[in-house]
Amino acid sequence: MTNLHHLAEEAVKTALEAGRTVATAESLTAGMVAAVLADTAGASGMLQGGVVAYQNTVKSGVLKVSRELLDAVGSVDGDVAAAMADGARTVLGADIGIATTGVAGPEEHDGKPVGTVFIGIATAGGTTYAEYGFSGNRAEIRGQACGAALESLLAALSS
Repeated sequence: MTNLHHLAEEAVKTALEAGRTVATAESLTAGMVAAVLADTAGASGMLQGGVVAYQNTVKSGVLKVSRELLDAVGSVDGDVAAAMADGARTVLGADIGIATTGVAGPEEHDGKPVGTVFIGIATAGGTTYAEYGFSGNRAEIRGQACGAALESLLAALSS
């Protein structure tokens, strides 16, 4: 966990220095990214809020992810992650949206193997995503996804 806290401290510090705000949209990590950020002193100056969108109805209803996209590709997809990040950014009024979706196991989901993770990033410049393949148990995969989300957030803050 200490690595996560170090990444969160860096992200909070960088966001505060840049005067940028952040919102999260989390499926796989179920609020872990927002919680780790909020554990960091100064987070109230940069963290707008977060949406735990475990179900597709929340992804579409709250985050405005296209129902057609979800029906076509399922929830574990890069374009879904990017759309979730954009939804969080828009709905929560932040400069940057960060999203997580993936398969923590023990079984595959939407035809994707355990450990498949997508991190979505949305900024004023557009949306993107990164794909990862992690291994381990549910907790380990979720922790690795949280770390990847924080690293992606840091990269977006630094650009």
